[in-house]
Amino acid sequence: MTDEQNPRRSPRPGRARKRAIRGEAARTGVAYSIAARQLEAAGLAPGETLSSYGRTIYPVGSDSHRRLVIERRERRSLDQRVADTRRAAALPDGRAQHLVERFPPTRGRRGTGVGPLYHGGGREELLAMLYVVVAAESPGLLPAVGDLVWIAEMGEETAVDMACAELDREARGLLDREPAELWSAVERALAAAERNADWQIRQESIRLAALLHTMMTPRMGRAGEVYVEGMPLVGVGQILDTLLIVADDGHAPGTRVRLLHQPHVGRTATITGALWGRSGPPVGYRIWLDRARSAESARADDLAVLPDQDLLPSSTGFPAPTVPD
Repeated sequence: MTDEQNPRRSPRPGRARKRAIRGEAARTGVAYSIAARQLEAAGLAPGETLSSYGRTIYPVGSDSHRRLVIERRERRSLDQRVADTRRAAALPDGRAQHLVERFPPTRGRRGTGVGPLYHGGGREELLAMLYVVVAAESPGLLPAVGDLVWIAEMGEETAVDMACAELDREARGLLDREPAELWSAVERALAAAERNADWQIRQESIRLAALLHTMMTPRMGRAGEVYVEGMPLVGVGQILDTLLIVADDGHAPGTRVRLLHQPHVGRTATITGALWGRSGPPVGYRIWLDRARSAESARADDLAVLPDQDLLPSSTGFPAPTVPD
């Protein structure tokens, strides 16, 4: 029997619209009929949703290699999942490695003008540095090691995410600091970590400090120009944006959207980053209008997410796991 012949599997007309209306009503706290009028006033096309509703974790793109990496990861065995969650619970470097593999690099769609996403050499190291800074500045945000070890045995990465939620959000907030302020904080945190009683922490801190010095030291290019390699702030920010979206909803960098208001009404764009408040989902996004030369900001309710955006729909609809006391 085909999907068209099976009423349980064939899509019903208007189902997506009704789901969007219910979601908008729940989000805004208004009646269903009012939410329906609000969505109609926004001028959404069939299948579109306001970016203030829903979740996109792995946006569909033209990068076939990334697609294969993500799909292969979804097919991991239980033993592989447990090994990965154990690593995700090991701070700072294990969690950094886990996140870089979990959200692999890609590129914007051809013709949009969007370049690499989730990219940059030294992503693992920069993530680890951010966790070291949080540990130095806000040690109360670190989850207990024993709790992390126990949670990791569940083999559910989202359970580890829940335990590290405040830590991850604080790490993302560090990237909103001015660069000079951020690098000073990193240097202070690494210097303190080099005096830690745990020799593994000391060794890792020494390695990270040496890498930071190397990447921030001016170099001479082939044409005689002076440049600084720098750290992958944008790529790491996009990784942490997506991680936070897993728990709080929103749309990951790479998601395609359409603008609903002037001066760019009707134009399409790509989300390149999220703008965060103190809690909850993104309050806005950094977007790159197709064929533009720079990014700009937009409020969440000024954007419509184009249909069929997520590579793995099953990955966007799971409830957060319940962790027993």
